[in-house]
Amino acid sequence: MHVHHGARRNAAARVTLLTEGTYPHSHGGVSVWCDQLVTGIPDIEFDVVAVTGNGQEPTVWDLPDHVRSVLSVPMWGAAPEGRPPRGRSRRQLADAYERFLTALVDPGAEDGFAPALYALARAAADGGLSPFLRRHTATAILTAVWRRPGRVREARPTLHDALTATALLEHALRPLAAPPPQDGVAHAVSGGVAVLPGLAARERYGVPLLLTEHGVYLRERYLGYRTAPYRWPVKAVVLGFFRLLAEESYRQAALITPGNRYNRLWEEQGGADPESIRTVYNGVDPAAFPPAGPEPESLTLSWAGRVDPIKDLETLIRALALVRQQLPAVRLRLFGGTPRGGEAYRERCEALAAELGHGDAVTFEGRVDDIKDAYAAGNVVMLSSISEGFPFTLIEAMSCGRATVSTDVGGVREAVGDTGLVVPPRDPAAMAAAALELLGDPERRRAMGEAARLRVIEQFTLRQTIDTFRAIYHELAVGKPEPAAGVVLPSPAVSGTGSLTG
Repeated sequence: MHVHHGARRNAAARVTLLTEGTYPHSHGGVSVWCDQLVTGIPDIEFDVVAVTGNGQEPTVWDLPDHVRSVLSVPMWGAAPEGRPPRGRSRRQLADAYERFLTALVDPGAEDGFAPALYALARAAADGGLSPFLRRHTATAILTAVWRRPGRVREARPTLHDALTATALLEHALRPLAAPPPQDGVAHAVSGGVAVLPGLAARERYGVPLLLTEHGVYLRERYLGYRTAPYRWPVKAVVLGFFRLLAEESYRQAALITPGNRYNRLWEEQGGADPESIRTVYNGVDPAAFPPAGPEPESLTLSWAGRVDPIKDLETLIRALALVRQQLPAVRLRLFGGTPRGGEAYRERCEALAAELGHGDAVTFEGRVDDIKDAYAAGNVVMLSSISEGFPFTLIEAMSCGRATVSTDVGGVREAVGDTGLVVPPRDPAAMAAAALELLGDPERRRAMGEAARLRVIEQFTLRQTIDTFRAIYHELAVGKPEPAAGVVLPSPAVSGTGSLTG
């Protein structure tokens, strides 16, 4: 391993990155961010605990020597091996699980969530939680909690609902079985289930927890579950879990580093202490994203990202149809891969373009070797998402000197300032009007693009981001609290096969 030992001895010996569905097993904005962070701090050793889909995902990033280990924790696929506890341990686990479920469905019992979660974590460390949750007992406990007076009687939860909710919770809790870090800093790079090993590490060993949220995990769960094929009682239990998990994560984090001020508002609303929140913007290397050069000859709108419903490509396609009513030659080029399982969404988008009569003007270009080509391909670069953190594609396009039209979500307005146009999400007419405004004014596009690049150089460079995190790691490692007295726990068994991103 090529590590600067002298530098390492002076501060944070190591950082354990906690990820879900991203680094080092997939591409995308958060993965790019992780790679830049790890590569940019060679004097600190990193371990990665990666929550994945089925555990078969290949590593798609070249890991530098100072990444010591990657542990994949699959949330789907085969169930983890292990045996449910017996006797007194089983009764204690059943009691803890009952308190856990009660907290999820009863606003008056939410204080019981954290102690119950840590009791479940101890069972998971022994390999007993997942087998327990796959037994009839766990379903029976949920049914009993639902049947208490004043509970969700009006929705009449069925046995099928109980089985479904229990299965979803069993998968969501699988990361608790991963061995938590015992020293250094645990750095969760999203909220949600990735934080679980970090919470266990803090409770068990006093390891400080750093939480970086790019998008707001809880908000994205609400958006996702709105259309999920579950009945209301199931959604109530699962969303209750994600809400209370977010609140506990905010409470226990030594520091929360949202990628923008918008996330900060969600975190404060979720109970985070404003003193523990420090905004750290994503940065890009302006030398790696130089001015893109001449615009394409035929008027083109370009988009870059992963093909995913949260990117709301339908609105973008509908906007193009409106643009072409006035400028019939305009094309839309979409650059980026389709994640496994997302093919149906891409087909739906292609069908919509055809149905609107513009199938020939919309092209899905797939993954591109050099993302700069995607920005250069457009006279205007578009972003149509319904949820974002502080989007890389936007600051990369700005660094390339392109004018942009983006939806007003997450940190977009903070990123763009007045160097691009910002429109409401899910509003094809507003998006089309902004695109037409820029497509009709080459001089304004040029001035906006130049101002956008300048803004990136002044405020959003990668160097600033990396230096900030190096300082944070050292600060947290030096101020590390002692573990809670009297908590003696068995060393966790390595188990893990199993994301809600899968």
